[in-house]
Amino acid sequence: MILFNMDYAKLCKEILELDAKIRFAGICDESGEIKFGGQREGLANLLTAEETKRSNLQALARWGLRNSLASKVGKGKYAMAEYEKIKRITAPLDNDHLLLVTTEVDADHQKIITKVLKLLQE
Repeated sequence: MILFNMDYAKLCKEILELDAKIRFAGICDESGEIKFGGQREGLANLLTAEETKRSNLQALARWGLRNSLASKVGKGKYAMAEYEKIKRITAPLDNDHLLLVTTEVDADHQKIITKVLKLLQE
């Protein structure tokens, strides 16, 4: 999904407002640094800043692998992984940015993904 002229800070704020079960909405660049967004107020981070950056770099690498197959299966829209403590949704924004959303395990991730994708299309 290629987005231009999007206010990424506003997007992250809007995503956090979609559902109380969303823990984090952020956008990282190709270095893995979170440039916009952040954790919902009142919640503790599960990862240190360095662990978050490493996790983001791993997510960026996985998107690179997915993109290598895009000519055959189409461009990826999002990916979702469920862990014991959180669910993590990632979506490519442009060539240099990746949207990262984490939720509580009991969140309705499909409903959240649908709403996030709708926001990205606006």
